[in-house]
Amino acid sequence: MDAIEALVTRKSSAMLTTPAPSKDDLKTMMQAAVRAPDHCRLRPWRFIVIEGAAREKLGRIFGEALKVREPDATEAMLQKERGKPMRAPLVIAVIAKIEAHPKVPEVEQILSAGAAAQNIMLAAHALGYAGIWRTGKTCFDPQVNAALGAAETDQIVGFLYLGTAERVPVLLEEPVDAYVEIWGE
Repeated sequence: MDAIEALVTRKSSAMLTTPAPSKDDLKTMMQAAVRAPDHCRLRPWRFIVIEGAAREKLGRIFGEALKVREPDATEAMLQKERGKPMRAPLVIAVIAKIEAHPKVPEVEQILSAGAAAQNIMLAAHALGYAGIWRTGKTCFDPQVNAALGAAETDQIVGFLYLGTAERVPVLLEEPVDAYVEIWGE
């Protein structure tokens, strides 16, 4: 698949199954990730690949964090939270490694990590895989951050759930002109 086709046909897919990206394909996806725009070459990202039984460990971390955030969470809520990493055969946590820098504000470092995450999603699609980028309270939870070895100043920008689509997602036509304005005319 060429680059333009990958860009205009990628769509999130929540229903994922095996196979997950192979080791070689994962390496290609990471090569794409580190080509993201990066002011002053800070490399403000970290990628944690979670697969197999490690997904259950991540689920326990999610559950424990939910207990702290919501002490009245029901067992059903906790079970749902613990099961989230099991929704795909492979999960990648994308973390913005933020550092004080005179030329590169925090927001640029987060955007760079986000661009790296998008490159992973596009590369996965181009290689024939599917996925969905998940965020939510878990990404902003200090307990989850610490459990993944991130510094207090770091920010999880998302969990990329990757695998093979159980069914081909429907690609809806987007009204591009509704979002574009030619300024100055």
